[in-house]
Amino acid sequence: MTDTIFLKIISGDIPCHKIYEDAHVLSFLDIGPLSRGHALVIPKQTAVMLHELSDDSAAALGRVLPRICRAVLRVTGATDYNILQNNGAIAHQAVMHVHFHIIPKYSQDSGLRMRWDTIPLEPMEGSSLAKAIADELMA
Repeated sequence: MTDTIFLKIISGDIPCHKIYEDAHVLSFLDIGPLSRGHALVIPKQTAVMLHELSDDSAAALGRVLPRICRAVLRVTGATDYNILQNNGAIAHQAVMHVHFHIIPKYSQDSGLRMRWDTIPLEPMEGSSLAKAIADELMA
């Protein structure tokens, strides 16, 4: 993994508007926000994609994300928000370090806007795929 802007923020080489920090997680305001209160939550562990994180780092993120969401909502007055987490370049990941965006929504036109282009899931394919994934979890 290359030296990303997030590693420089974790090390203190680049300043940030810090919201939260513990042994495993750092959270700070996005410097290019989509809306007021747009925050980032990152693990201190170096990993590009979510599935590469240790269980401890993943659990630490899971524990703190709801707390930071509640704080962002209380302070900004927003009632809705998006959580965005991308894995890999074709999934629109720009910084190659695991990170979650908390993006407050103030109206339909504020914050994150996206399309949701669905594809059909045939019953037989769904059964087969679900079984294969479940079997992999048990391996």
